[in-house]
Amino acid sequence: MQAPVLVLKDNLKRESGKKVQHQNIAASKAVADIIRTTLGPRSMLKMLLDASGGIVVTNDGNAILRELDLAHPAAKSMIELSRTQDEEVGDGTTSVIVLTGEMLHVAEAFLDKGYHPTVICRAYNQALEDAILVLEKISMPIDVNDRPSMLGLVKSCIGTKFTSQFGDLIADLAIDATTTVGVDLGQGVREVDIKKYIKVEKIPGGQLEDSKVLEGVMFNKDVVAPGKMKRKIVNPRIILLDCPLEYKKGENQTNAELVKEEDWGIMLKMEEEFIEGLCAQILKFKPDLVITEKGLSDLACHFFSKAGVSAIRRLRKTDNNRIAKACGAVIVNRPDELQESDVGTGAGLFEVKKIGDEFFSFVVDCKDPKACTVLLRGASKDLLNEVERNLQDAMGVARNILKNPKLVPGGGATELTVSATLKQKSSSVAGMEKWPYEAAAIAFEAIPRTLAQNCGVNVIRTMTALQGKHANGENPWVGIDGNTGAIVDMGEKKIWDAYNVKAQTFKTAIEAACMLLRIDDIVSGIKKKQPPGASQAPRSQIEDGDNADNEQMIPE
Repeated sequence: MQAPVLVLKDNLKRESGKKVQHQNIAASKAVADIIRTTLGPRSMLKMLLDASGGIVVTNDGNAILRELDLAHPAAKSMIELSRTQDEEVGDGTTSVIVLTGEMLHVAEAFLDKGYHPTVICRAYNQALEDAILVLEKISMPIDVNDRPSMLGLVKSCIGTKFTSQFGDLIADLAIDATTTVGVDLGQGVREVDIKKYIKVEKIPGGQLEDSKVLEGVMFNKDVVAPGKMKRKIVNPRIILLDCPLEYKKGENQTNAELVKEEDWGIMLKMEEEFIEGLCAQILKFKPDLVITEKGLSDLACHFFSKAGVSAIRRLRKTDNNRIAKACGAVIVNRPDELQESDVGTGAGLFEVKKIGDEFFSFVVDCKDPKACTVLLRGASKDLLNEVERNLQDAMGVARNILKNPKLVPGGGATELTVSATLKQKSSSVAGMEKWPYEAAAIAFEAIPRTLAQNCGVNVIRTMTALQGKHANGENPWVGIDGNTGAIVDMGEKKIWDAYNVKAQTFKTAIEAACMLLRIDDIVSGIKKKQPPGASQAPRSQIEDGDNADNEQMIPE
């Protein structure tokens, strides 16, 4: 009898085979069940307490999963999905998870029958390709400049969110903001950078209806010397700097020995002249407003206020970039390199206003701003946070439409059409892959089914009716009205989704399901490798000659 051979260390845990796959599927289904109820207009909110005792109240799939701390590795990768979805297209974070959970759920039956995971994955990938083709077929183009249809679209995308009760407000804000910062790159490509050039300022107080998109930017700063400098300038000439306007200190410690008492005065005078020179270089261009990201000394402040120039200091870099985009200025790194072309003249008004108990500077009424600020007002911080999350989603949707102006029906209609088409095609799929292919087709029905569940209608009856309507392929636009649960034509109800949100959802969901299915071994309990000799308890160090100068001195 041979002694058993130990390959893995004792503290490692290894699970393999069927068990792992079932665990992964169970974990993914658990994650999907957490946010299943947040899909659709009749969705529930989740309240999450984070470690510091703050609360998050939301129904944005990504925001919920972001706060969860999960132990199971498969569940963690599900969370990554919704994050990817959020970064890529900004909407459909909940659908992705629900769909993945369903894909894995239908695969479980095949694993029990002894199907090989790769066979299932092959079928799934084929189903994905066909699903994208179906999307292409039923999508309809939209004119980006047609405001009502854009509004309808963005509204249906955020109709599932908490702010839908405020009607068009959020949709309006989102469309305004994204059309402002859209840049044509040529060849019909539009780049819309939401993160960089749209700033959302949340200020508690006032009504939600007071929220607006500024034709320009605002930031939480006041002028340096409030009494002496103008707080309202019409058509300002703006200079943006990225350097400190104060006396430059030496890089390292410098000692100057003064022999005569007058030398001290000379030194001070040199400093003053240096700053005066800096200011003169700037004032040469007759600016009305100087903004710098770094410090601005009292002396420089004095020169500016004497010349009637307002100055703002220590502005965030991101804010500075936004001002540059809004008023057409160029950020300059050294005052002596200033040119006339660097001065921003695009703004119509600079004004400092007091909102609540803080001062905010506005650079507004810009001619052709490429950056903007969305000003959100509302009753409480939690409410504002939720509105901001919804606004992010809405802007994501508006951005997608600007980039790829195609629509597909919402309300589960797309998924049902895909499902019906795939079911018909499955009869022509040869070999083992036929059954998983058909199962993938059925899995797409998870979305309309969840919608029906959340409205509280008879799920089986509704689903059967819908499947019947789609099976004969008469109208691909028939789906569920998420508010009433009635079966309606999505085209008439103006319930739409963006094409690339849907496409991305399907791709992410199926690829993730394939990845999780192909895991057959989990080894856990792997320790970080320690450098040899580090494992023993550190001995108390006695300073002998060679390690006396060592870094590990006893702290004072």
